[in-house]
Amino acid sequence: MPAPPCTSCHAARAALRRPRSGQALCGACFCSAFEAEVLHTVLAGRLLPPGAAVAVGASGGKDSTVLAHVLRGLAPRLGISLQLVAVDEGIGGYRDAALAAVRRQAARWELPLTVVAYEDLFGGWTMDAVARSTAGSGRSRSCCTFCGVLRRRALEEGARRVGATHIVTGHNADDMAETVLMNFLRGDAGRLARGGGLGSPGEGGALPRCRPLQFASQKEVVLYAHFRRLDYFSEECVYAPEAFRGHARDLLKRLEAARPSAVLDLVHSAERLALAASARPPRPGACSRCGALASRALCQACALLDGLNRGRPRLAIGKGRRGLDEQATPGTPGDPAQTPTPKAVPTF
Repeated sequence: MPAPPCTSCHAARAALRRPRSGQALCGACFCSAFEAEVLHTVLAGRLLPPGAAVAVGASGGKDSTVLAHVLRGLAPRLGISLQLVAVDEGIGGYRDAALAAVRRQAARWELPLTVVAYEDLFGGWTMDAVARSTAGSGRSRSCCTFCGVLRRRALEEGARRVGATHIVTGHNADDMAETVLMNFLRGDAGRLARGGGLGSPGEGGALPRCRPLQFASQKEVVLYAHFRRLDYFSEECVYAPEAFRGHARDLLKRLEAARPSAVLDLVHSAERLALAASARPPRPGACSRCGALASRALCQACALLDGLNRGRPRLAIGKGRRGLDEQATPGTPGDPAQTPTPKAVPTF
């Protein structure tokens, strides 16, 4: 049976039926609709004001590739400038290939690229070293916890280095729905209440962040990359299979099979959540070590690095992070058995 005509241009044959609306569209009309929806998200949410210097968190994957491509086309209309900022987490056999994809993108699109590395920013620690350090502590499954916190800090530092006023990341609707589910499953009411909206306004001196693809499904991101013939890196991180997020992803797929609107329903539900006044945490202050926004004496990044440097990585990721003031034998990146003077946690 031949494909129906595109319901938008009525000239070409439809190449897909949109999961969200059921519209039958050709590839060109789908891409135009996708770009218009991203533009609407940016304008309606007032995410990127005219004159903004925007740092795009570029990982080489499909989401950041699609985001950079779309914003590059919209930049003249929005009146913004773009730079790519990539983070080298130090994951052997994985990150080098992803960074190669980012460099190809930067050259093709003629966008400036800055790469910041964990090893340079965090006293010699790479993700491979973190994984070796936590392997014997029962915390090897928490690599993604370490990486998420450190990558956020590294991206902030990279954006500041290039003089950016705003940071954009490629989180799509599926990513955000998974995060909502994870916070429900963990009983993390504080994160649930903070998870709504399209980003963060930049409290405590941090740069404003936003997620222009937050209402775009993963399927449509992949379809857009396909029709635009975008070059991106598609391998999964070697540490991802052990992450808790994988369980939330599997659950979300089952929910979506039973209720196709489940992904966006979860995303919108987070926008409507609020904590009762009696349950609200105190206003965050400044980290005593680096000055970043923190709800305790140390921010998450400094607490994680402190635990790693002292050979006690589990202290930094448990609830309440109890025991950070205890004495412990310091270690070196990736080799807890050695005991030289610990590297200082860098100040940003």
